[in-house]
Amino acid sequence: MKKALKIVLIILAVLILLIAAYVIYVFASYHRMGDSTLIPINNSVDKTTPGESYSILSYNIGFGAYESDYGFFMDGGTQSWAWSKERLDTNLKNITNVLKKENTDFYLIQEVDTDSTRSYYTDERDYIIPGLPGYSYSFARNYDSPFLFYPIFQPHGASRSGILTLANKKITSADRVELPIEEGLTKLLDLDRCFSKNRIATNNGGQLIIYNFHLSAYTSDGSIATEQLIMLLKDMESEYQQGNYCIAGGDFNKDILGNSSDYFGKSDIEYTWAQPLPEGLFDNYNVYLVAPFDENNPVPTCRNADSAYHKGQYVLTIDGFMVTNNVRVSDIKVIDTQFAYSDHNPVRMNFTLVK
Repeated sequence: MKKALKIVLIILAVLILLIAAYVIYVFASYHRMGDSTLIPINNSVDKTTPGESYSILSYNIGFGAYESDYGFFMDGGTQSWAWSKERLDTNLKNITNVLKKENTDFYLIQEVDTDSTRSYYTDERDYIIPGLPGYSYSFARNYDSPFLFYPIFQPHGASRSGILTLANKKITSADRVELPIEEGLTKLLDLDRCFSKNRIATNNGGQLIIYNFHLSAYTSDGSIATEQLIMLLKDMESEYQQGNYCIAGGDFNKDILGNSSDYFGKSDIEYTWAQPLPEGLFDNYNVYLVAPFDENNPVPTCRNADSAYHKGQYVLTIDGFMVTNNVRVSDIKVIDTQFAYSDHNPVRMNFTLVK
């Protein structure tokens, strides 16, 4: 009996030591990447022209894993990796085909993995960039997380993911700008956050600033995403005051329609992770929100990936754009993919730079 108890205690002690070692590893490995200058790759020399019409598309591709039958463990589902390397490859090709079909002047792509366990260490840029030949591009790493040993039977692992910006114009410079995140244990879930800032010359001596962002999702109350938005708005206002044109697009992780359930119907399960934007958020800025909504054919931009996509699932609009007052938007729409390739639908906007 004493021998059996001794064995149990030894096993328990080993487990405690392993857990303690893992906790130390996670905290020791955690880091923020800070601001940095990006090196854009230019395959175009063109400038933008005020008065001409342009198009831009934003798409969170969900690291290529979120096919319509996919449910992510952090959203209430069971999967932690893409279904398989083969299905990931096929899905990334399908995503690239969607981008090519839309044939826009600018692309803002979020959640592009480069070396992650969950996506079989695939550099997903190798699908998108060759698929859009002739486009200049920049890439900003959004987060670089230590190995997550959960779920137990298929650990999510290490995640290295970022935001990819492409333009059929010359990107004269680009920067990664760090955003604030929550402190405490929550930061281990939210990882790191940034926006990329890409400068493109206009032929009237000014600049078009293209911002690409993916704001915080796994937070305690959503307030940190508001802080991130305010920082972004202040940067856009500063550039506007210098005479530049600004367009920011991406994943707000906020219900930018205010109450999407009014337009898409109540869901089987209501979630609270996507709060509406605070009232008066834009009051002190020469910036306005451009949220995609067609009252004759309302299409959400995101589904909660608690299970395979189905009628009655929680859907909402969290993807869109913000532009300064010298940018005139003529049209915005959601490309309805039926969430076949991602838990997001792409959003396309047409615009003109005011002379």
